[in-house]
Amino acid sequence: MRYRVLGGTGIEVSHHCLGAMMFGHVANSDHDEGVRIIHRALDAGINFVDTADMYSAGESEEIVGKALQGRRDDVVLATKVHFPLTEGRNRSGNSRRYIVRAVEDSLRRLGTDWIDLYQVHRPDYSTDVEETLSVLTDLVREGKIRAFGCSTFPAEEIVEAHHVALNRGLMRFRTEQPPYSLLARGIERSVLPVCQRLGMGVLVWSPLASGFLSGKHRKGASAEAFRATLTPDRFDESLPRNAAKFDAVEELAKLADEMGVSLPALAIAFVTTHSAITGPRTMEHLESLLEGASLVLTDDVLDRIDEIVPPGVDTYDANGVWKPASLLDVHQRRRPLDQR
Repeated sequence: MRYRVLGGTGIEVSHHCLGAMMFGHVANSDHDEGVRIIHRALDAGINFVDTADMYSAGESEEIVGKALQGRRDDVVLATKVHFPLTEGRNRSGNSRRYIVRAVEDSLRRLGTDWIDLYQVHRPDYSTDVEETLSVLTDLVREGKIRAFGCSTFPAEEIVEAHHVALNRGLMRFRTEQPPYSLLARGIERSVLPVCQRLGMGVLVWSPLASGFLSGKHRKGASAEAFRATLTPDRFDESLPRNAAKFDAVEELAKLADEMGVSLPALAIAFVTTHSAITGPRTMEHLESLLEGASLVLTDDVLDRIDEIVPPGVDTYDANGVWKPASLLDVHQRRRPLDQR
């Protein structure tokens, strides 16, 4: 297992980060198996575990907390805040009011006194980023979190947050967690260059493209799989927008065969130029993902990948169901009739 320093924080983390999204009633509700999977990952050298309060409405954090009992000091623990866990006003977002409450709930579920990396799960267009950075800075000074970052933020908002932090004397986002895979390379256009310029660490999610690079979904023979039941339109070969994905998977699978590795191993090796968050649902999934831990891709292989999916190209909407307010709210992109 290889290690690196996380975004200039001095915190040393493994290239592979164990994602816990699949632990809980949404995917795998067997707490004991979840604990065994986490222990296997730690024994393999992974020291970085990432979860979120909204994963199975807090159940994922509870499973992670159980697994880390007696091993907490050796693990870099990350979680997130933003999405609602319950209905009602002021029970989501990036406001001081909500974050102060949410961090206490996460600490309780995780069974720990501190969180190493606390991440803002998505932008909140109703809250000034200064408000968010201010409360996160206070939480660092209180010792409840060690560092903080953002997740799936557009490049321009990362830059805005950086300048607000500098101008207001606040601590800044040290990491960004965007979607990235062999099939979704859009962040190479601006997010990755911005993070590099600002010295931010990058943790990438969905390195298997929501299961599309698991090897189970091939042209003319897509298998029944858990991910396909969650988002069937992403795996429907009859939809024109999926054609490019299926074509790319066929070419990438051929490349993996030529190299003598599995398609998931190739996918993981590609994204571990950053810290890749791998979210297994079963022990079998974890073992297949660990295969890519020591695989290093040569320039010739990377050139072949560029030919199949060019740099900066997304073959699908990598952000999933979340959309920025600028796309959801027509009033943000249309002038009133009396002003046209």
